[in-house]
Amino acid sequence: MNEIKCPKCGEKFKIDESGFAEIVKQVRDGEFQKELRERELRFETDKKSAVELAVAKTERALQEKAADKDIEITNLKAQIDGAETKKELAINNAVGALEKEKASLISEFNEKIKSRDEMIAYYKDMKARLSTKMVGESLEQHCEILFNQLRATGFQNAYFEKDNNAKTGSKGDYIYRESDANGNEIISIMFEMKNAQDETTTTKKKNEDFLNELHKDRQEKKCEYAVLVSLLEPDNELYNSGIVDKSHRFDKMYVVRPQFFIPIITILRNTSMKALQYKSELALIRNQNIDITQFEARLMDFKDTFTKSRELAGRQFQAAIDEIGKTIQHLEKVRENLISSANNLRIANDKLDDVSVKRLTRGNPTMAAKFAELEKRNSLVQTADE
Repeated sequence: MNEIKCPKCGEKFKIDESGFAEIVKQVRDGEFQKELRERELRFETDKKSAVELAVAKTERALQEKAADKDIEITNLKAQIDGAETKKELAINNAVGALEKEKASLISEFNEKIKSRDEMIAYYKDMKARLSTKMVGESLEQHCEILFNQLRATGFQNAYFEKDNNAKTGSKGDYIYRESDANGNEIISIMFEMKNAQDETTTTKKKNEDFLNELHKDRQEKKCEYAVLVSLLEPDNELYNSGIVDKSHRFDKMYVVRPQFFIPIITILRNTSMKALQYKSELALIRNQNIDITQFEARLMDFKDTFTKSRELAGRQFQAAIDEIGKTIQHLEKVRENLISSANNLRIANDKLDDVSVKRLTRGNPTMAAKFAELEKRNSLVQTADE
């Protein structure tokens, strides 16, 4: 039996083992359920907190990413806005530069048109006020004044005078000649100046009408170039554009407006100076070629003479060789004869050595008696001497 005290009233009572076990079981089940509920409650609380924390973290991460995206978008927008601004600025600058260039070109074009119109008006006015003869004389005087203004500085060695020689009934207006310090002519130009009043008649002249006569004048006065300084055909763009080369019709022929009078002289002069330099160099080369040709001629003469002398010496040398060969052959024969003579002398000497009194007196009693007597006398003399 187990004694149990009531926690509320304090009364004690006894209970057997089975009852005690049941009570303990109930107590345990109650505590277990309570603990289970507490744990479930705590789990739910922790789960909710974890979910809330995870949601909060996720929301914070999404907010941060969204903020980063917003910043990136803002930066991209700023870059795009900057690029657009730069693009617009570059376009504005380019357009501005083009507008300035356009304005400058328009201004320059207007100035040229104005200058040209003023020049045309000036010459028209001049032609309208003067007679044909006076117009021509005024143009000649104009060109002469232009030249004389530059004569002291640019044309010290030049001749520029009116052509007063009309032997054939024709002459140009001016002749220009210039030579170098050695008197070599650098350039010569026949000038013709042509001007006329504004006319509407059918007799109005053109530049082409004067080229043939000018060409003849150039040839007659032996000038290298011919230049027509003309105010004819004032509306012809060909002649208003600058220096016009007419060499396809007449050799070394040019047509110019008065403003190109000095430039055409300068251009032709510089060209002729270069040509004179080339001519001098060509003359030097030609002289060198002449010297080389003369040297080659002398060399060929020497070569021919040497060849002939060599051939003659060769023939003489061969003749000497032949003579030496003949002499050698003769000496060889003499040598053979001498060798033969020497052999004969040797044989004779050998035979002489073999000669004795006995051999000489053999078969000759007389000589034997003579030699015997001579030998006896020699023996007696020898004895007497002793």
